[in-house]
Amino acid sequence: MTDSQRADALLGALPRQGRGRLKVFLGAAPGVGKTYAMLQAAHSDRRQGVEVLAAVVQSHGRSETEALLLDLPQLPLLRCEYRGALWQEMDLDGLLAAAPQLALVDELAHSNVPGSRHAKRWQDVQELLSAGIDVYTTVNVQHLESLNDKVRGITGVQVRETVPDWVVQEAFELVLIDLPPRQLLERLRQGKVYVPEQARAAIDAFFSPTNLSALRELALQTAAAQVDADLAQGYRQRGEQAPAVQGRLLVGVDGDAQAERLVRHASRIAQRRHLPWSLVHIERDRPRDEASRLRLQAAQQLAERLGGEVVVLRAAEVARSLVQHARERRASVLLVGQSRRRWYRPWLGAGVGQRLLRQRCGLEVTVLDDELDAVATPPTPRRPLGPLRHYLQAVLATVLAAALAWSVASVLELPNISLVFLAAVLLVAVRSSLGPALTCAVLSFLSYDFLFIAPSFSLSIQREEDVLTLLFFLLMAALTGNLAARQRRQLQVLRQTQDETRQLLELSQRLARATDREAVFAAAGQHLADATGLQVYLVRRDAEAGLSVTGPEPQTFAVNERAAAEWAWQHGQAAGAGTDTLPEGRWWWWPLRDDEQPLALLAARSTNGRPLARQALGRLRALAQPLALALTRVNLAEQLAAARLQGETEQLRSALLASVSHDLRTPLTAMRGSIDSLLALGEMIAASDRRELLEGTRDEAERLDRYIQNLLDMTRLGHGALALARDWVAPADIVGSALQRLRGVLAPLRIELDLPGDLPLLFVHAALIEQALVNVLENAARFSPVDGRLRLQVSTRGRLLCLAVSDQGPGIPEAERSRIFDMFYTAARGDRGGQGTGLGLAICQGMVGAHGGQIEVADGIDGHGTCITLCLPLPEQPEPDIETP
Repeated sequence: MTDSQRADALLGALPRQGRGRLKVFLGAAPGVGKTYAMLQAAHSDRRQGVEVLAAVVQSHGRSETEALLLDLPQLPLLRCEYRGALWQEMDLDGLLAAAPQLALVDELAHSNVPGSRHAKRWQDVQELLSAGIDVYTTVNVQHLESLNDKVRGITGVQVRETVPDWVVQEAFELVLIDLPPRQLLERLRQGKVYVPEQARAAIDAFFSPTNLSALRELALQTAAAQVDADLAQGYRQRGEQAPAVQGRLLVGVDGDAQAERLVRHASRIAQRRHLPWSLVHIERDRPRDEASRLRLQAAQQLAERLGGEVVVLRAAEVARSLVQHARERRASVLLVGQSRRRWYRPWLGAGVGQRLLRQRCGLEVTVLDDELDAVATPPTPRRPLGPLRHYLQAVLATVLAAALAWSVASVLELPNISLVFLAAVLLVAVRSSLGPALTCAVLSFLSYDFLFIAPSFSLSIQREEDVLTLLFFLLMAALTGNLAARQRRQLQVLRQTQDETRQLLELSQRLARATDREAVFAAAGQHLADATGLQVYLVRRDAEAGLSVTGPEPQTFAVNERAAAEWAWQHGQAAGAGTDTLPEGRWWWWPLRDDEQPLALLAARSTNGRPLARQALGRLRALAQPLALALTRVNLAEQLAAARLQGETEQLRSALLASVSHDLRTPLTAMRGSIDSLLALGEMIAASDRRELLEGTRDEAERLDRYIQNLLDMTRLGHGALALARDWVAPADIVGSALQRLRGVLAPLRIELDLPGDLPLLFVHAALIEQALVNVLENAARFSPVDGRLRLQVSTRGRLLCLAVSDQGPGIPEAERSRIFDMFYTAARGDRGGQGTGLGLAICQGMVGAHGGQIEVADGIDGHGTCITLCLPLPEQPEPDIETP
């Protein structure tokens, strides 16, 4: 045994995080003392400091039980009205609100009053366990789902209230309360179980010594199986080899009367052998009546309750498909029921069990024989082989073939005439199914004999060779019809499979193109409705826990529908119509979840008011999987975008703090030093030196003002609050104003100005374009050498006006030119190095871009330094104003 297997076993022994523990007191029959033992255990726990609350305990008038119950705190029962009568049920919401450490819930198999949240009490217990509350409960062995038919065979009584076996198997502790049949019968006679009148009736009907002995044996077997499973788990926790659990059990089920019996038998075998198991149904193109469909659906639901997997395959041949699926799932045991007895079995083919044995598949094949139930079941009507119209087509095809053969009888020889009838059989088989094809073959056989075999117009045959001809014709017609019908079924199965695959592919493609949650819902809503034939809505919960509906038309839900939706959202399980949780509504709710949280809900209902078909729900579940994945992908994309935005915001914050701490502090320090010198020395400083200090303070103040203006402009650009008050302005005015603002900064440089006099007007926000030009000029001046050249050229290029600023600085490397317009980006070399906030060119790009222009970067004067060009669009020039005298 590997360490991981041992670790899994150790983790399996611990309760799931936040989940309570279940302790089941199991008995063979009422009256053995289950409730009494449960109350005794609760008293023991209470003495150890455990908070105990009796949610529902049925004493049935037994004084000993009532005495133990009086000393425990009890939760008042909830009164419910149903069909004019008052009923008392466990207050599930009150129990969840009280949240005790231990809750006592008697009679696990109890059915709740219709209209309750759950149909069964064991579902209430599951919700309590999910809330972290430990539960003590009681159950009799006859209520176990897998033993239902066994109990009926033993006692002749059909037990209606059942509990799925997995609920008991997942219990943290199973306690068997055993009492010999003689002592139980004595308690009955003494009135300690029922009142005397009921006791006598119970002894005569259910509590016979033989029945009690058989039920006691079933209870002992159940407890032994649980002990065996616990023992195997203990071996695995110790790191020793546990009993081998190999393979899988497959049970093949059709919609016949023994479907549920097969499922229960499979569950018992799987439990004894510790095998996972699956229910497999082979869907063929043959029509299925309503009773058969309901039996199949009930068997599938029963398999899910018992912990099995439900698989539906589409194929034409049952035995071969079962063997193939068994090999794919590495199954070791295959269980099927005995095929229905047909008159043609001995001649035309064996049942499924015999065909499985002929496959020599290396599996253990078990065939469960029919059982004469103690309770008679009504006979089910035989299902026709095909619709009536197909048989009418077979008759019509035979008539037409006979007419055609009669018309060409004078031209063709007798053996060739049979080909006309074979063609009719083949045509019917291709267009219908096997039953009509065989009908056409028999009718063609009779027509061929009646019309063409001597003596004509008689079914008698004179020549022996004609008998052989007719027999060969009938055989060929039957084989041809069977092969054609089989090929048609396979083609239909392939088309249906292709259709489902195409629907999944189309949905996946639509979802792949969806970039946000709204697009995902829009792509999936109509597709799901078209693919399943149901009325489908996608439902989300908003911040106020309300339902937000996405569908073809507005939809409102009743209170019970909203309660089912809320329960499905919280618990991640199906609810509503067709389930055991709040089944009174019309809508079926299916939660779409990722590994951590619910994403949305699927709401579906039938368009014709009939119960939801299991096949349509299965297809909806299959289509819901890519939808859940798409929603998960969208959530991850949104989380990544939020994380990226948070990272960029943090980076911006850090850069801004660095700028404030360094670039804005430098001019303040220089200004403070000049002011301190003036205050300390006063008139002792020469007038020229004092003027120099004041001019330096002014320059640093202007520098600080430009830094702050850049920060404010960048903030307005980032929030979209930068309004463009456009007006017609001459480029010469913008250039002159920018040079005037930077006269002190540009004083050490040789300025070369190329400004033609016939430039067109710009329709811009003059202050913004001026600020952009000031930033570019200041950036060029900062990195130009003393007494260096700085060239400003203004020109037109097509429908653009270009302001080019060239310097003789160190220049910008090619690798960094694409990044110089990023906020707070400064390079160790080039025009973005040295001092500065790193906002100047970023602001320039924002301002010019807001006007529909662009910025270009190239080499500077004589191939040295940098040339930054502001390109602005030129609109149609305004008409000049003409003054009238």
